Amino acid sequence: MKKTFKCEVDCANCAAKMEDAVKKVEGVMNARVNFMTQKFSLEADDDIFDSVFEKAVAACKKVEPDCEIEA
Repeated sequence: MKKTFKCEVDCANCAAKMEDAVKKVEGVMNARVNFMTQKFSLEADDDIFDSVFEKAVAACKKVEPDCEIEA
């Protein structure tokens, strides 16, 4: 399953760091954080998507504590 969410991120460098962190989360097939469009895309298996999404958001918050990802 692939879903795209609205994501507030402050700079392109932070977006790249967030994307790298999310790609390291177990269960993530692919992830993309786009600073220009303020979008966050996550791809993971359907049966574990919700738990992977929670871990991905936590990984983003470690890099950029004030980022907002709207589910």
